[in-house]
Amino acid sequence: MLFDQQPAYVLHSRPYRETSLLLECLTRDHGRLGVVARGVRRERARLQRAQLEPFQPLAMDLLLRGELATLRGAEPAGMPLRLAGDAGLAGLYLNELVVRLTGRQDPQPDLFDAYARTLARLAVPGTLAWQLRRFERDLLAAIGYALQLEYEADSGEPLAPDRWYRYQAEHGPVACPAGAQRAVLGEHLLALAADRCPDAVGLAALRRLMRETIRFHLGGGELHAWRVLAAAMSRR
Repeated sequence: MLFDQQPAYVLHSRPYRETSLLLECLTRDHGRLGVVARGVRRERARLQRAQLEPFQPLAMDLLLRGELATLRGAEPAGMPLRLAGDAGLAGLYLNELVVRLTGRQDPQPDLFDAYARTLARLAVPGTLAWQLRRFERDLLAAIGYALQLEYEADSGEPLAPDRWYRYQAEHGPVACPAGAQRAVLGEHLLALAADRCPDAVGLAALRRLMRETIRFHLGGGELHAWRVLAAAMSRR
């Protein structure tokens, strides 16, 4: 099956055989694809390895046979984003999230749009933590695990901004005492639902909530990016 000029981003690459790369790509119309880029590690390759770096919007020509696609051509589909420092680490976190939480060949155009939108947001000064929480929320919604952020799980009553809740990944927010472990204030859940950045306390609470939820959907697994981000923060 041929896909011409398919909008795509490279999420991850690794050497494949002697002169090729095996790419994990997020495409607009066909979801995540494993793509073999033949010969790009040769010194005089027609398509250079630098053209397949992460964060660059690409238009790919692909031939899909079975589980893997073969890259037949790729060209820029916009200006490459320069994500350096913390923004670069945040971008790599996005990539690992997509690779770990999505299946191959599962079309998710909403996820592609959210990914492109988040990269653009990371490229300008701002609150990186908030952009990551927004993307995590949108990713979970795109893959069928949308968060319940407006109603209490047991009663169905609207969340109260001044009440405390514990978020259960399979169930939703459940009322709890203020001092309970992993408690999050209703106003912070409502802020995420309304796409409104909370204060620093709310961002920290949402970070814990999202990490627990993602860990649940990973079957208790961890992300390498969590360790990288923690190490970067500890050096400051």
